[in-house]
Amino acid sequence: MHILLVASAFNSLTQRVHAELRDRGHTVAVELALPGRSLTKAVRRHDPRLVVAPMLKTVIPREVWTRWPCFVVHPGPLGDRGPSSLDWAVQAGAEDWGVTVFQADEELDAGDVWASVRCPVPPVSKSDLYRGEIADAAMAAILRAVERFASGTFTPVPQRAARTRPYLNQSVRRIDWAADTTETVVRKLRAADSRPGVRDVLRGEEWYLHGGHPERALHGAPGALLATRCGAICRATSDGAVWIPELRRPRLPGEPPTFKMPAVTALGDRLPPVPELASSPTRAARTWADIRYTEEADVGFLSFSFPGGAMSTTQCTRLLHAYREACARPTGVLVLGTQRDFFSNGIHLGVIESAPDPGAESWANINALDDLVEAVLTTTDRLVVSAIGGSAAAGGVMLALAADEVWCRAGAVLNPHYGLLGLYGSEFWTYTLPRRVGAVTAERLMRECLPVSAAGALHIGLVDRVLDCGAGDFAGEVGSLAARLAALPATSSRIMDKKTELDRQEAVEPLSAFRQRELARMRATFDDPNAPYHALRRAFVTKQPPTDTPPHLAHSRSGPRVTGTDPADLSSRQHP
Repeated sequence: MHILLVASAFNSLTQRVHAELRDRGHTVAVELALPGRSLTKAVRRHDPRLVVAPMLKTVIPREVWTRWPCFVVHPGPLGDRGPSSLDWAVQAGAEDWGVTVFQADEELDAGDVWASVRCPVPPVSKSDLYRGEIADAAMAAILRAVERFASGTFTPVPQRAARTRPYLNQSVRRIDWAADTTETVVRKLRAADSRPGVRDVLRGEEWYLHGGHPERALHGAPGALLATRCGAICRATSDGAVWIPELRRPRLPGEPPTFKMPAVTALGDRLPPVPELASSPTRAARTWADIRYTEEADVGFLSFSFPGGAMSTTQCTRLLHAYREACARPTGVLVLGTQRDFFSNGIHLGVIESAPDPGAESWANINALDDLVEAVLTTTDRLVVSAIGGSAAAGGVMLALAADEVWCRAGAVLNPHYGLLGLYGSEFWTYTLPRRVGAVTAERLMRECLPVSAAGALHIGLVDRVLDCGAGDFAGEVGSLAARLAALPATSSRIMDKKTELDRQEAVEPLSAFRQRELARMRATFDDPNAPYHALRRAFVTKQPPTDTPPHLAHSRSGPRVTGTDPADLSSRQHP
């Protein structure tokens, strides 16, 4: 079936829908709903059999929905309406939510229902929830709706009882530091973590606060700053405190758009003299930290979680230090990854953009990430497993590929390319990517710049195992499989073979040669003020919409049915 995706942005859910529909043999194209561009003309040009809107902030024109069937994905259960559905769910502490697919018609959010899927709401941020449980429910609902539409026998169900929730504005999000408990503050912060943030006054200036994690051990005058850790600030509530990882300045008239930054960096010399609390990965169980290390028998687990999946120079350096500490432990298997949400999206474009010399910071960041990847590639005394609980892109994919095995959740989306930012790429991709998928497929992935589903990644050899489980179950599933891997008799021999294989590679072509060639290309880009990378980076961090739908998305793409698109087909290529 020829399906057109209409979206306000090619966001995580739209990417997943694009990849998974192609996996099932559909021909799929994307058109972005952009200011000044006629959506009617775009749809007419594609003339699809079905239009699907995974994430749309504008109304589908009457000329479109009266001529083509249009399915709108709403991140709320049956009967829920309004633009802030998920925000209300997180802020109100809902335990159960859902996603509804309805057909567009005259009244907003009121069309006949083609599918509705319920899902749990764990105590996580809105963006984490959206990319996890909500995305799973949305994908299930979309596939069900598409199948029903294709059958020609299903009659959609009219909506009856409904509740339209108002836009969740800053007056409702406002934090009363003197009265709000830690639980209340965390819910408000998590309901706005990615956008729009919670507008507040800090050190006499207005900021948007992004992200929130509870802290029970520290106390102080409500609203006061108590400490810093890992670039985040700790602020007192009425009964405890919260960690706030990122801040963003309000945009002033006539000034360029602002973007999120690590809170300590954003405050700069406005930060009062508060203590910097040590962050030890092995002693982070009872408080917030972005890097943690635990052990279970012969398996070590080094987990990390950075906002947006971006890894700054400092974060790469800290993670490398933690990795080396983990490698000093007497374990046979080391799991590197995230329990849920993003694995890594590579270098931190926001920190780079705010640096006095973005080119120099780009160079420092890519070298710090290369150091980390090289450490993983050259680990020969244990097996390393990359566990991708959410998604990964660019250098984050290549970090994962440095491991001996790559496991990912069925809902993960991988973007193993750099071209959309005008970069050649580094992180030893010219070694690890062809080694896994072959030179021809590696070249295609880099040229097409399209997302790859977990099943598609398994199909081409990009990953070794796909775990068909919910976002909240991924860590437990990985733990069980890692324990089995550590206990296999063949694991010891695989570890012994690693040193031999690395020595063989170094004799044929040392890893340093791959790194030097890649970095030479990157350095030329970073040092060239006219290189497209600089404008593309700025547009990315300030969320400037493109002027038109990029050609690589507007082009219709089809694909053969991929084994693994059904849960029963999800399996591993090797071990355990």
